[in-house]
Amino acid sequence: MLSEYYEQIEALALNLTLLVLFILMGLAIHDVLKKNNVPLVGRVVAYGVLLLGAAGFLIKGLIQLFWQSNGIGG
Repeated sequence: MLSEYYEQIEALALNLTLLVLFILMGLAIHDVLKKNNVPLVGRVVAYGVLLLGAAGFLIKGLIQLFWQSNGIGG
């Protein structure tokens, strides 16, 4: 039974791992910015870059899901 759902389990584990990684990166960035008294503009840029990276992974996943549901991708 486990071998039937191996790809789904692997995809879920990858997505959860990426989520945890982005959360930890956000916490690390928050800590560094707080300790060094970074101005607001610097904070917005740092969080914006992290947000764009996470959005890229999310969009990639949505495109992949859309393509596979239409039979385009592998």
